[in-house]
Amino acid sequence: MTDLSLFSKPGRFWRGNIHTHSTLSDGILSPDEVVDAYKNAGYDFMVLSDHFADRYDWPVADTRAMRTNSFTTLIGAELHAPNNSVGELWHILGVGLPLDFEKCGANESGPQIARRAAEAGAFVGIAHPSWSRLTIEDGHSIDVAHAVEIYNHGCAVHDDRGEGWYLLDQMLNSGKRLTAFATDDAHFHDHDSDAFGGWVQVKCDRLDPDSLLEALKSGDYYSSQGPQINSISMSVDELRIECSPVDTIVVAGGTSRSAVQTGRSISRASIDLTQLERGFTIPDPSPWLRVTLIDANGKRAWTNPVWRDEL
Repeated sequence: MTDLSLFSKPGRFWRGNIHTHSTLSDGILSPDEVVDAYKNAGYDFMVLSDHFADRYDWPVADTRAMRTNSFTTLIGAELHAPNNSVGELWHILGVGLPLDFEKCGANESGPQIARRAAEAGAFVGIAHPSWSRLTIEDGHSIDVAHAVEIYNHGCAVHDDRGEGWYLLDQMLNSGKRLTAFATDDAHFHDHDSDAFGGWVQVKCDRLDPDSLLEALKSGDYYSSQGPQINSISMSVDELRIECSPVDTIVVAGGTSRSAVQTGRSISRASIDLTQLERGFTIPDPSPWLRVTLIDANGKRAWTNPVWRDEL
């Protein structure tokens, strides 16, 4: 068995939300109020990612003064440019942007502003693909992306379009080695109905912006709505996991096959990965796998994709 490096490396997990809005763009609460809301909800860090657009005077929120010894912030924004394949604006998350990130040029495209954000040192995420109606071609056009937003709580609550695995799974099958993050995308329009519903658990040794940013870029995190993952190890035909109590554990890859274990309050499990090779037709084994945990309340946690050749 090989331990997944995320769970064996030194450090601890820090809970954070990396997609949130304030009155600097279309949110209801001031930047201070948003940061306080996440502090009071038990988060360790957050990103105030207001809409980087002309109508809001190109905001990149300076939240440095809101950092404490027990809570920190990263600088970021939600970047926009025309147009994706259905004629909508691009929505691209940039985490770790400089405060003086230059506003969009008149003819700058979504892939171009994403590239400029990556060159400036940012973690680049493709935001809410289902809500934005993104195609696989759209996904591939952002050639500097680190990750896809696989759960957006605001889009789930208000539009029933919070899921993004459909896009990431296709990109993984084409060889793109991206990771998967969950967020709130909270605006606080209806109190906190779109807040505290999805987050990342980032593994690093210090609660500081540089360490968190490097861990995000390296994929040293998993995403959750509640369940906690304590350890995962794998061999060719077995996956072992320890976690907070859940009722379902699913291992999926690049085919329609899955390996599943169900029960009441499972906190330790051994999953038979040969289940992935059973069915009416047997495709080639998937070079990558991902794990989903579902608790008794339907809350999920998701690992990043695991590439077999990296074990």
